[in-house]
Amino acid sequence: MTLEQLRMLVKVAELGSLKEASEKLFKTQPAVSQGLKQLETQLGLQLFNRQGYRLVLTDNGKQIYQHAQRLMNEAKQIKQLASFLAIGNEAAVTLAIEASYDLKRILPVLESIRHDFPHTQIILKQEYINGALEAVKSEQADLALTTIDLLALQSGNYEAKKLYQGGLYNVASPALLERHPTLMSVEALKDEYQIVVQDSGQSSQGINYSVQTGQRCWYVNDFNTKKTLIMSGIGWGRLPEYMIENELNSKELIALKLNDVETYLALNYQVIKLKSRLLGPVASRLWQNMSLIKNS
Repeated sequence: MTLEQLRMLVKVAELGSLKEASEKLFKTQPAVSQGLKQLETQLGLQLFNRQGYRLVLTDNGKQIYQHAQRLMNEAKQIKQLASFLAIGNEAAVTLAIEASYDLKRILPVLESIRHDFPHTQIILKQEYINGALEAVKSEQADLALTTIDLLALQSGNYEAKKLYQGGLYNVASPALLERHPTLMSVEALKDEYQIVVQDSGQSSQGINYSVQTGQRCWYVNDFNTKKTLIMSGIGWGRLPEYMIENELNSKELIALKLNDVETYLALNYQVIKLKSRLLGPVASRLWQNMSLIKNS
């Protein structure tokens, strides 16, 4: 059984005529007839009723025809994909995203890529703290949406485009604050649990950022879990402002105003790539379009 035989089956089934099918397939009528007979012999089934003026599918033929149609569509898609890849387009592009970044801000860019490059898979990797930068550095990601410190930028290894300034609020629930009616210092929270998101970067494993000595901690691997724990009153910690705007307004979460730690940590988000890495057409378009987003 060959794709060519299945193509003959589909065309004859649609047109009901060997003559018309042979013209569409640019084959002789005997060649099409012989191809169908060989297919029937190989399958051990009669696919067409040949008694009338036009060829009509048998019940068995109708089922085979439906599968043949799907195979023809898949073969067409394979050819389209091969053409797409042959001109240098990537099969997949990986974008590492710092988890505190508001993904909704780049949805127009992602929609544009989906529309213009439907054969390219976009892989979004959510990373924490240093993870996104490391993913680009190790070439496990083509681009990263993250914060990047001045030292890394000055190394000359990266190219960066500024996106917007966001940040993290230090917050706790009213239930936790009821236990500390005169709270003025982070020192007073040592015996409460600070909820900490673990760094997904490898070079900084074991380092706790913004954690005071002797602080009790619980560790999580995503902001949603952290938010749930903080809102329950189990602990306190920093959360992305876009995630908690409603809760701050409704007083379900309270921003901590303490003498010895910032209430708000401003973060400058940028899209970065390695200068030494050549991007393919899809990643290059993604890189170019990131700076067009209005991230005010």
